[in-house]
Amino acid sequence: MNTSSTATTTGASSSLLNEREIVREAGRTAISSFLDSHTCFQVLRASGKVVVFDTRIPIQLAFYALVEHDMQAAPLWDPSIRQFVGLLTVTDFIDILRHYRRSSSDVSILATRSIAQILGDPNLSVLLKHRRFLAADSSTTLKHACLMLNENDSDFLPVMLPDDMRVLAAVTYTNVLEHLVTHFREQRRLFDDTILDLKIGTYTNLVTVTPQQTLAQTLHLLQLNNLSAVPVVDPAQNHRVIDVYSRSDITFLAAATDAQDAVQNLDLTLGEILKQQRTDVTTPDRLHTCSLHHTLQSIFEYFAQLKFNRLIVTDDQGRCVGVVSARDLVAYFVRSSNETDSDNSTGNGNIAADITTTNTDADNNAAEIAFAESQ
Repeated sequence: MNTSSTATTTGASSSLLNEREIVREAGRTAISSFLDSHTCFQVLRASGKVVVFDTRIPIQLAFYALVEHDMQAAPLWDPSIRQFVGLLTVTDFIDILRHYRRSSSDVSILATRSIAQILGDPNLSVLLKHRRFLAADSSTTLKHACLMLNENDSDFLPVMLPDDMRVLAAVTYTNVLEHLVTHFREQRRLFDDTILDLKIGTYTNLVTVTPQQTLAQTLHLLQLNNLSAVPVVDPAQNHRVIDVYSRSDITFLAAATDAQDAVQNLDLTLGEILKQQRTDVTTPDRLHTCSLHHTLQSIFEYFAQLKFNRLIVTDDQGRCVGVVSARDLVAYFVRSSNETDSDNSTGNGNIAADITTTNTDADNNAAEIAFAESQ
């Protein structure tokens, strides 16, 4: 046995592993520093609109206002205490309809029940995910904003002017990721590892549905597993992924004539719903897929082109083997190395870091794809 040759080979492998880990950490540090040097204000669009709901208005009216303005969420203002008290989302209203269906209550009373009455009802208020108003001011760093979103399991983070009661916008992980891929510049090759090697995404205990399942069954699975979307697979095609259904899809509501009709639509099959799917901002992005072998670099470039909320990871037969969300991608760069190493099944672990605020000017060339390979 040639022990000298074995030792040399082992030493070379160890050296390569150490070099790869150094490059990985350099990439994480570069992105983390970028997020720490850019603020929420820099993420805001040059023009936009914000809808704020007075808690005295009927919740059904508020929902249809969200649909009319093509918005996913709106802050709630309580005039009696002159404070924001939470957010209302499209998903909240869907969950309230499901509650009325399960309890066989008269859903028509939603036309008169105010948001304040919903908030005051212990059986219904728990269905509002953002029933505590969590906000950042415009000077908050993007890194801190991501920490706030992750640690509070929030989907939206309202951004306000310092010492002002005006909400400028609501930031999401997708907004942060879009800003990142547009403005981050790095000449070094730092992102050549695969998403699987980096443990970005979810690869165990995956949940899928079929077109034959009812909408009510699908929404129950999403809520039970705390998921925002689920891959749709076809059993007749070896469970190949054929679509994706989001919990915020309002197709069955938009097609309804009233609340009672909307509740009845919960018995439609997912296949029927997907055929009617709307194509505005209140519906999710279409199905986008990648493989286990896609590098983080390629995922970023893909996002720069398509602005997806999530990627369904598929094998060679098109079957679902994982899910990578915008949250997973952003969380990878703001979690500590120890948390990344210990989190093998999902990218949604708790994150913590020291926060400092530094302002820098952002590159305004939105058309250019960031993370371009160095020449």
